[in-house]
Amino acid sequence: MNHATDMLGSDPITLFLCGDVMTGRGIDQILPHPSNPRLHEPYVQSALGYVELAEAVNGPLTRPVSFSYIWGDALNVFERVRPDVKVVNLETAVTRSDDYWRAKDIHYRMHPDNVPCLTAAGIDCCVLANNHVLDWGYAGLEETLETLRKANLKTAGVGRTSEEAAAPAVLNVSEKGRVIVFAFGSVTSGVPWDWAAATKRPGVALLRDYSEKTVEAIAARVRAIKRSGDIVVASIHWGSNWGYQISEPERRFAHRLIDTAAIDLVHGHSSHHPRGIEVYRDRPIIYGCGDFLNDYEGIGGYEEYRPQLALMYFVTMNPHTGLLISLEMIATRVQRFRVNLASNGEAQWLGGVLSREGRPFGTRVQWQADGRLVLQWQQPGGQRAEHASIAI
Repeated sequence: MNHATDMLGSDPITLFLCGDVMTGRGIDQILPHPSNPRLHEPYVQSALGYVELAEAVNGPLTRPVSFSYIWGDALNVFERVRPDVKVVNLETAVTRSDDYWRAKDIHYRMHPDNVPCLTAAGIDCCVLANNHVLDWGYAGLEETLETLRKANLKTAGVGRTSEEAAAPAVLNVSEKGRVIVFAFGSVTSGVPWDWAAATKRPGVALLRDYSEKTVEAIAARVRAIKRSGDIVVASIHWGSNWGYQISEPERRFAHRLIDTAAIDLVHGHSSHHPRGIEVYRDRPIIYGCGDFLNDYEGIGGYEEYRPQLALMYFVTMNPHTGLLISLEMIATRVQRFRVNLASNGEAQWLGGVLSREGRPFGTRVQWQADGRLVLQWQQPGGQRAEHASIAI
């Protein structure tokens, strides 16, 4: 059977996914409604310091920018591809709160009146189970949830109780099916233990471990909601910021989510650069998407990872079988606090990294002359999968 031909007859669903979208701190300062810039970091006491660092390397920024400015060239890509849903890891609190979490050194905050920067890109779901959502305390978390709700943005991974934090975002795709997004934060990414949501305490849907008990708890929640035509996503903030190594416990956990919990797509983030991609039982595991938008311009270190480069992931799946049809990527570069298309050379470099890191998983990436990076993977039995192309 030709999987690609069979799946294309089933009204495929295309998801846009990316890694960390960090609209707080320096980026918040160039938007129309900047927060109080005061920070409580060891070396930088004002968020305007991050604007100055960026301007020192790439020239002055005219402020304020429009809400859509930060998405730059991504907006044209969205217009061409027209994904059914867009899911991002929003790595900032959206609040006026000044009650910063004193046990942390770094605190991200975006002013609530700047939330149109998310709706300007048509974002559907903000994953919040990460190590910055509670940077400005419980009041900051409450305001974040309320602000995003008023903007008609679905959220996953945090809540006012453990039950609410564990509940998924449900995204209806007209005449195709649904995308169900569960989100979890792992202590391996720096989420503090005491941020875990409890029966009477707001917080994060925290993964305390990768045990079979944890998998079974997720499986029970998936069984309670999943129906025919659903693509179920596990969006996980896990692992270190730097390095390509994927731990064996992470890989086993991802496999068990697919085997036992009926997860169709694992969306990993926390790493500041893209990591390898696996296709397990014809379901994609993106171990680390890499940062998509941040205020790190002008900050040195880790140049070998080229962290200014990022990827837009477009994952097309069959909602009736949960199988992957295609995974295509567009390479981008953050410059002037904006998403810019990467050069051909930069895209080819990223493709080479993904092919190298995907080799143990039987995946590789091909660069196309039109700029796309196309994932290829091995079917059981060693045959390389056919796939359908999307219009990028």
